[in-house]
Amino acid sequence: MTGSVTVIGLGPGDPRLLTPAAQDALAQAQDLIGYIPYVARVPERPDLVRHASDNRVEVDRARQALELAASGRRVAVVSGGDPGVFAMAAAVFEAVEAGDPAWRRLDIRVEPGITAMLAAAASLGAPLGGDFCALSLSDNLKPWPVITARLEAVLRADFVVALYNPISSARPWQLGAALGLAAEIRAPGTPVMLARAVSRPDEAIRVLTLAEAREASADMATLVIIGASATRLIPRGDGERPFVYTPRSVPA
Repeated sequence: MTGSVTVIGLGPGDPRLLTPAAQDALAQAQDLIGYIPYVARVPERPDLVRHASDNRVEVDRARQALELAASGRRVAVVSGGDPGVFAMAAAVFEAVEAGDPAWRRLDIRVEPGITAMLAAAASLGAPLGGDFCALSLSDNLKPWPVITARLEAVLRADFVVALYNPISSARPWQLGAALGLAAEIRAPGTPVMLARAVSRPDEAIRVLTLAEAREASADMATLVIIGASATRLIPRGDGERPFVYTPRSVPA
């Protein structure tokens, strides 16, 4: 087959954080497929056909990309952040596994991007300097009891935890429930970081205690990081956000 699919991470928002390899892949694409806000981030050009779609249709989007590639088109599927982190790369391979056997012979590649967790951590200092994990609070694709069981396990194991998809209009209660679970396991003064729209003009980053964070506002553009027992704050000048880091070492 002459067509191809490249699943591309657009990074957190600032165009300067798009990798050169991702830029090259976008430049070679004939068709652009993705969630409406992500497609809008890619500059227009006359020879690029854009296929923007709504949220919650990831596998349908992936099938469309594979069908176009099977017809000989060079297709770019775009995700914000990194496409392999709660994003379109898994949807593409899910479609390949369940779909036309001929799709398995397509040239399918994944171009990584800077995921929100890493962009937020870099803005804060080094909160992911020790062991950490990432969880999505969205229950669109997995039951809420599975989410809470996994969250409880990593909280008890004393990982730093990055929470993706923390809240939406359809599920405004889930972040509060997750932080409530954290409050049962971790100290009230545990650092919690809320990083919204990192690297974009409306960026907002807050460093709170776990007790304060339970009342804080957030949305789907927010990445939440719950510190571990070792996570530390380094105070700075008046009005300046502290540096946050988690030591790499763990006492014996």
